[in-house]
Amino acid sequence: MTCQYSLLQQEALLHIEGPDSLTFLQGQTTCDTRNLDPERALTGIYCTPQGRVVCDFLLSQLAEDHYALRMRRNIRASSSATFGKYIIFSKAELDDQRDDWQVVACWGPGAAPALCEIFGIAPTASFGACAGDDFVLVQVDEGGQQFECYLDSKTNPQRLTQIGELMQPSTETEWQALQIASGIGRIETATVEEFIPQMLNYDLTGQISFNKGCYTGQEVVARLHYRGKPKRRMYLAELPGTEPAVAGTPLFSTGTEQSVGNVVNSVLTDGKVAGLVVATASGLENGLYLGAKDGLVLSIGELPYSLKSD
Repeated sequence: MTCQYSLLQQEALLHIEGPDSLTFLQGQTTCDTRNLDPERALTGIYCTPQGRVVCDFLLSQLAEDHYALRMRRNIRASSSATFGKYIIFSKAELDDQRDDWQVVACWGPGAAPALCEIFGIAPTASFGACAGDDFVLVQVDEGGQQFECYLDSKTNPQRLTQIGELMQPSTETEWQALQIASGIGRIETATVEEFIPQMLNYDLTGQISFNKGCYTGQEVVARLHYRGKPKRRMYLAELPGTEPAVAGTPLFSTGTEQSVGNVVNSVLTDGKVAGLVVATASGLENGLYLGAKDGLVLSIGELPYSLKSD
């Protein structure tokens, strides 16, 4: 089978358990948790009251009244602390210490058949989910070739071994390159509260429900959506050099002393540094330079979705 896998060490699950879990998340995040069920996962974000993004996540159900938000490991504790300020009046508890669930990526044309052979089932739709006593599988693309697997290593430590018997080992970097090519920006430690959702194109890629009602930061996010226009958007780019740029690295442009944007994510793949960057339209037009006004120039690519709503 033509498929690869990698254990995602840079990802982690923030667990939330209790009968009020979804009600709490409904009032705090941009996704409509009424649409979550064991067969469907949801992408979403959590904002400050000022509309700045604290974290992005993929929400799935692990068991009855037990849910997980997959996010970057380096922001799990800080995200939990921010959530924790508001959860004290809910019948729900957060756990940012559990690592008994492994996060694994599987991809390639043979990934779905291989998952079916291992687990007896695989998702068949974008953000469709399948669950068992010791696993959750989520399809994270439109074409049915990219999956995230959450494996309860405490209950069944052999699941990762079973995946390795049918798939070729790869690296987390290669998986991240696929996500960058898909135009999905991820929040890192350096960019917590740096961006509003529209800067990261989250209004275009499904992370925001505009008809769910109130949530933290909703007024700011909705006002820009209905009455304004983002001054900055996220773009696919090839970055100069032979090493990934640090998330948050400023970008500059001709004719301005101020930064016109920031690096969101980047990885070294196939000898090139692929990345996602946030920038102003004028900065993009005049050329973007990494780290300084006299820095090396970025080459802008084409996202797999349109920015024409601008």
